Amino acid sequence: MPTIISHTVVAVAAGKTFAPKDVPIHFWLLSIICSIIPDADVIGFYLGVPYGHFFGHRGFFHSPFFGLLLSIFIVGIFFNNETIFSKPRLFYFIFFFLLSASQGIFDAFTNGGLGIALLSPFANTRYFFPWTPIIVSPLGVKGLLSNWGLMVIISEIFWIWLPSLLIVVIAILTRMMSIKGHVN
Repeated sequence: MPTIISHTVVAVAAGKTFAPKDVPIHFWLLSIICSIIPDADVIGFYLGVPYGHFFGHRGFFHSPFFGLLLSIFIVGIFFNNETIFSKPRLFYFIFFFLLSASQGIFDAFTNGGLGIALLSPFANTRYFFPWTPIIVSPLGVKGLLSNWGLMVIISEIFWIWLPSLLIVVIAILTRMMSIKGHVN
């Protein structure tokens, strides 16, 4: 998996790129939670849940279907003041769904583990993409503070952080040019 740091980078970059300026403050915390919560399935290792199990690491909780359920829950609880089919509510629903689903997508680009159950709950088959440039992160802080962890961070800076930063910069420049065009 990429580290939760990189999943957080993606969440913040996505918010800076796509969210309206007037989002409530809890939007940011929920964005980060959506991007990292699927990795809570590592708790299963300590509870004896086998890796390849439906609820094992990179199983159901890494699927887009789980992202859909999580998005419905978050929007229903935290954005219930928005009208059901309003533009803001639809934005929040799609945004949180994509952030939650991004966990499995990014993990499918890593070079280790058993794969990701992207089609769960309909199939527990684990998948990787044909191209896996991101070095898989060790589980635990000790592993992350090793040479392997350093290689992971360098890989994530190159494959996740820099592209995320580039997207944010392009979005900001595009907005600035759009505003400048409206002023003239």
